[in-house]
Amino acid sequence: MFLKCCDFFPLFLKTLDDVLLEKKTTYGQIEAELFCEEMFYSVQVGDTVFVVLKRYQNLQPIGSGAQGMVCAAIDTLTGKKVAIKKLSRPFQNVTHAKRAYRELVLMKMVNHKNIIGLLNVFTPDRNLQEFNDLYLVMELMDASLCQVIQMDLDHERLSYLLYQMLCGVKHLHDADIIHRDLKPSNIVVKSDCSLKILDFGLARTAGSAFMMTPYVVTRYYRAPEVILGMGYSDNVDVWSIGCILAEMIRGHVMFPGSDHIDQWNKVTEQLGTPSESFLNQLQPSVRMYCTRRPRQPGYSCETLFPDELFPPGNKLKAAQCRDLLSKMLVIDPAKRINVVDAMNHPYVNVWYDASEVECPVTKKYDHSIDAQEHTVEEWKKLIYQQVLSYDSSQHDTIPMEGNGDVTQSNSTSSISSSGSEANIKKQSKRKKRDTPGTSNISARIRQMIKGDD
Repeated sequence: MFLKCCDFFPLFLKTLDDVLLEKKTTYGQIEAELFCEEMFYSVQVGDTVFVVLKRYQNLQPIGSGAQGMVCAAIDTLTGKKVAIKKLSRPFQNVTHAKRAYRELVLMKMVNHKNIIGLLNVFTPDRNLQEFNDLYLVMELMDASLCQVIQMDLDHERLSYLLYQMLCGVKHLHDADIIHRDLKPSNIVVKSDCSLKILDFGLARTAGSAFMMTPYVVTRYYRAPEVILGMGYSDNVDVWSIGCILAEMIRGHVMFPGSDHIDQWNKVTEQLGTPSESFLNQLQPSVRMYCTRRPRQPGYSCETLFPDELFPPGNKLKAAQCRDLLSKMLVIDPAKRINVVDAMNHPYVNVWYDASEVECPVTKKYDHSIDAQEHTVEEWKKLIYQQVLSYDSSQHDTIPMEGNGDVTQSNSTSSISSSGSEANIKKQSKRKKRDTPGTSNISARIRQMIKGDD
């Protein structure tokens, strides 16, 4: 009997341990759930459920796409309006997971006034096993450049918006990052003309052969070397900015190709067939197609961008803008203007501010990320680690222009001394333009804009 009791006793202890462990686990889950309830709340926004930190209130939908949904909200801790992006199924496959990881790493790394700032990143999920939802909190802007293209802009605003695009892209290039997907919907603005670049899901490191694929950016803004499957460098972004500027001048897309072949044809129809030296760099099959096409003479920049498309009253500025377009929209990348020279062009150089143009890069992008191959679960773990390591207290003070309580840079205040004075007035692109005069511009800038000195 005693021996039977001895055999039973270890089993009894094991059962007791299991019961205690189960209770401990249950209590831990209850504590985690209570913690989650204290920190987060759930709200239905359209067809999407957002589970966000309680500091973010009054969520309103502002846009959605393949990558997820974005809401506007009030950050009750800072009193500022923010944008909250819920990534759509970031772990559905390796491609989505890697893109989410790259975007998060890049947003944490860059810090420039013309690049969208990451204010916070969080997940309501309690552990790695449950981790499925990822939320990015960013600065809230007023509109995308898609809406601005349909507005009537004077040379001050045109050149200032262009300057800021170049500033942001230069900062990315200084960090060895090629954006690769610049387009109007990836550029956002405020009513005081401050501009920021966003969406780094397709960004890659400069000079990486791993990236050289023709399917990287929205077709209309693809550089010729990308369309033709050539290797490319950072001035693919210059071509994209040139296409955006052309669209702002003309009021419609410059090269609206229906596929990549039609895209190339649209480019050559307007700019002409490139030189033999350029065509000889193409792969044999691509070169054969291009050389068999009828040779296109193209049109002069004066024909593509006549004076009547520009704001009236300043032919010098129109000529300068046209000259810069002629240098950006060059098929051969070796002959295309680079970002630095574009920023020194007379059309945008009036806004030059060394603190913005030469803003130091905190660190270079890790080139190894692009070549990394992981499973979905491995990417998930890497993203979770990035979320846990994020310190929002270091990012809550990112300057957000146009909110009324931030000190703006000299170039921003040159457009307007207050956000309301420089509201971009929406008008029909075909409507006769009025002479601008609503901006509070310094005498020196006004003289330069008018070409009086």
